[in-house]
Amino acid sequence: MVSKDIDSTKMLNNLFENMDEGFALHEIILDGEGIPCDYRFIKVNKAFEKMTGLIEEEIRGRTVREVIPNTERYWIDTYGRVALTGESVSFSNYSAGLDKHFKVNVYSPSPYYFATIFMDITFETKALEQIKYLSYHDQLTGLYNRHFYVEELNRLDVERNLPFTIAMIDVNGLKLTNDAFGHEAGDRLLKTVGDILKEECRADDIVCRFGGDEFVILLPKTSHRDAEALVKRIYGKIGSKKIENIIVSASIGWGTKTNRDEEIRDILSKAEDHMYKKKVTESQTMRIETIGMIMQTLHEADFSEKLHAERVSCICREIGRAIGLDAETIRDLETAGFLHDIGKIAIDRSLLTKKEELSDVEFIEVNKHSDISYQILKSADIYARLAEGVLSHHEKWDGTGYPRELSGKKIPLIGRVIALADAYEAMTSGRPYKKAISHEKALEEIKRCSGSQFDPKIVQAFLSLSFGEMACG
Repeated sequence: MVSKDIDSTKMLNNLFENMDEGFALHEIILDGEGIPCDYRFIKVNKAFEKMTGLIEEEIRGRTVREVIPNTERYWIDTYGRVALTGESVSFSNYSAGLDKHFKVNVYSPSPYYFATIFMDITFETKALEQIKYLSYHDQLTGLYNRHFYVEELNRLDVERNLPFTIAMIDVNGLKLTNDAFGHEAGDRLLKTVGDILKEECRADDIVCRFGGDEFVILLPKTSHRDAEALVKRIYGKIGSKKIENIIVSASIGWGTKTNRDEEIRDILSKAEDHMYKKKVTESQTMRIETIGMIMQTLHEADFSEKLHAERVSCICREIGRAIGLDAETIRDLETAGFLHDIGKIAIDRSLLTKKEELSDVEFIEVNKHSDISYQILKSADIYARLAEGVLSHHEKWDGTGYPRELSGKKIPLIGRVIALADAYEAMTSGRPYKKAISHEKALEEIKRCSGSQFDPKIVQAFLSLSFGEMACG
């Protein structure tokens, strides 16, 4: 039983001031035609002050136009309807003046007055907006994702959008870029291409990252000729773009739907076929250029690497001649010898130039260069046949080498030849952690390792060379 001594007014005021929801009582203001044009603050509680940053003493008796000049018309119209009709409403909306989202319940205690009970739902609203954004956008490029593409394709595939063109874009050499320069470089490549596509397309065009290294553009009301002009602009922009030592390249194909009876999947197939036909030549050109760029970067960073590559290449050529190999195989040996350390581009430079002997962990890291060299060379058709040999140039005849512990003739011939040429050049030129030795001592070491580290027949051919006549630097 409630005590009669309790002051009901005091109890209600205490409840009003300590409730979690914001509360405010207002008076609607009408213009000369009886239309709501503003409203006045009568009373607010502490939760209102906390949520809005507005203090009752400062706003009581003032209008919302005075307190928040950029108040949207929506709020005045909604509150005015409640104050004039007595009909309660509930809604959620954004206030630009307060930069917050609110969930609001509004009722009218008497004509021309309205009371609001509301909660700040800014955090929840932004979280939902972020979830929605992520569900339709690619996190890396900020473009629309495949999920959004599927929905938009169905929406746009209608007669009023004819001619309707679909363009497919494939970024050339993404894996090669990742292998050579790291995944951050690959990400920069994708973002760069995505930015170019967005810049060159119209506001109504839909640019999506389709997945991996592929993008797609949906082009409503775009003829085949207009699409061709767009593609030409994109190619021009891509061709002029440079990202440090990374070559930016992409292959683009497109198909156009001109009448409603055509199936959209057939248009997609045409675009994809067109793109892959162009990729056959464009991608290989990019890969060859990238391999050249990698070697240039590697040699500019350390001139001794350039000398090492040239000398190993020369020694490989001379060994090939001594063995009696045909001219084509000798050219392969010469090229593989020059490229055998290309994977060092992905190894920390400080490890390659360290003057102290490498630790076990550092040694394992440096040894990865043969695997990386393999991946880089395998990506380009003209070098693919050399990849296995380059991968194997640290294998040993007795099976104790790396990375696969191959032995004897299981080691590709190119790998066996490079192994000896590389070792001789390293011994006679020296390394940051090891001084060079004389030609004579190097020959003695090679003889000693014949049958264990090196193929005996290749050792024999090497020892038959006339080093005084061999122009290998």
